[in-house]
Amino acid sequence: MTLKERAAGLKSDIPAVYLALKSRETPKIARIAAFLTVAYALSPIDLIPDFIPVLGYLDDLIVLPALTALTIHLIPAQTFDRCREQARGMWENGRPKKWYFALPVAVVWLLLLWVVLRIFIDP
Repeated sequence: MTLKERAAGLKSDIPAVYLALKSRETPKIARIAAFLTVAYALSPIDLIPDFIPVLGYLDDLIVLPALTALTIHLIPAQTFDRCREQARGMWENGRPKKWYFALPVAVVWLLLLWVVLRIFIDP
């Protein structure tokens, strides 16, 4: 499998991981891994910022696929196959059809911002 094919597979696996996160058949440890994977995929903040030459993009090439592979490994195959089938067609033109998939991540970042502001404003 070429790198281009893996990237295309990753694009379809992230929505499937999100659907597996919501599935009751997914074990708790897999749900935690799925949450971390989806949060990292949707997060505007990377572990290593993209402006750092080479390392910034290697972070996206290594961390996200590794998290996705770990999460898929933890989800039962039958459950993930069903989620992958449901995920087909969720993305059009490189964007999710349903914008509210990003809401959980936005809420987490807003809560973190609120906590940081409270620390610095109310000493």
